[in-house]
Amino acid sequence: MSDVVEVSFTVNGVARSVSVEPRKTLADVLREDLGLTGTHLGCEHGVCGACTVLVNGSSARSCLMLGVQAHGAEITTIEGLSVDGELNTLQQAMWESHGFQCGFCTPGFLMQITALLAEEPNPTEAQVREVLSGNLCRCTGYQTIVEGALRAAASARSATATVRGSDLAPKEPA
Repeated sequence: MSDVVEVSFTVNGVARSVSVEPRKTLADVLREDLGLTGTHLGCEHGVCGACTVLVNGSSARSCLMLGVQAHGAEITTIEGLSVDGELNTLQQAMWESHGFQCGFCTPGFLMQITALLAEEPNPTEAQVREVLSGNLCRCTGYQTIVEGALRAAASARSATATVRGSDLAPKEPA
């Protein structure tokens, strides 16, 4: 049996430790060792984007990253996006836009868009398309995915404006 390495990281807000072979990818660690099968493996060459996760807030192709490289990192997978079983703003916007069909590419797209919106809360359509150009979908024409990303950004801005302005806005008569 080959040597194993103890790796500790935080996944979806939970501290985790696992013994892994140094050659095992982060995608395989997430799927096989932690049971987080929402991270999909498509090409296993970093081309399709299906395996995208967030590592310390940045998008990463988990099929190209070794599990041992994630030691000490904060990892977010598709399972970490919903809150208490409820769709988050992005997931809801994609649902409303009918952003996906078969769903295989969905986790990678959602993680990539999550990273984009964290960095640029008001992206243009061109920015969304540029960021998503590294993710492949065989079912859609991408338009509904782009629409969902823009809808999520608008919804998040609206929610922020409502919260920010709530103390200043005149109250509606009851």
